[in-house]
Amino acid sequence: MSSEPKKAVVLLSGGLDSTTVLAEAIAAGFTPYALTILYGQRHLAELEAARRVARTMSVAKHVEQQIDLRAFGGSALTSDLEVPKDRSDESMATGIPITYVPARNTVFLSLALAWAETLGAFDIFVGVNCVDYSGYPDCRPEYLRAFENLANLATKAGVEGTGRFTIHAPLLLLTKEQIISRGRELGIDYGMTHSCYDPTPDGTSCGHCDACQLRLQAFAKLGLTDPIPYVQG
Repeated sequence: MSSEPKKAVVLLSGGLDSTTVLAEAIAAGFTPYALTILYGQRHLAELEAARRVARTMSVAKHVEQQIDLRAFGGSALTSDLEVPKDRSDESMATGIPITYVPARNTVFLSLALAWAETLGAFDIFVGVNCVDYSGYPDCRPEYLRAFENLANLATKAGVEGTGRFTIHAPLLLLTKEQIISRGRELGIDYGMTHSCYDPTPDGTSCGHCDACQLRLQAFAKLGLTDPIPYVQG
């Protein structure tokens, strides 16, 4: 039997969560193949962060796949709709916000599945979270179970029984503070990541969107200072 590490495709946005998931895949003994998807989002700060992370964490290969969800719009991240700012914890915990991108995780996981099958890999890692998840329907446990079932029904490898696909979401039930704590245990420098939905042209985080608020609150609860720069004021 081969002693070579198993391959895994890791969806890497360059954010705090996906970077932690990449570290988890490495810690679990997988050889990671990182997939970053440019989907028509408002800025390229995520891509730059993903490149930093992939380079620093020495992935086997980093693929940047471009699609254009701006053609459909329907989200503040893929249109000119205003990104919500300074929402209360109660507001962030209820409803589906305008930053939800229709079917984004389904599209992303489908692309990851296609690459995994060509690699002979049966493990896909994704950084979704259903605790601090801002109401996104495609970040729920039942969604991931359904996609995993689909992956094993809709692929040549699944039908022929050469392997069974597994969707790994190690952060699914963790709070943002728990994610950061785990990442620090794994030696992650969160200064190379990016989370903001609406950064300045130079990539500085706004500090007021949902993603920034959840991130800042988590670092503060841990008694830590977030190492990335924010707009002052």
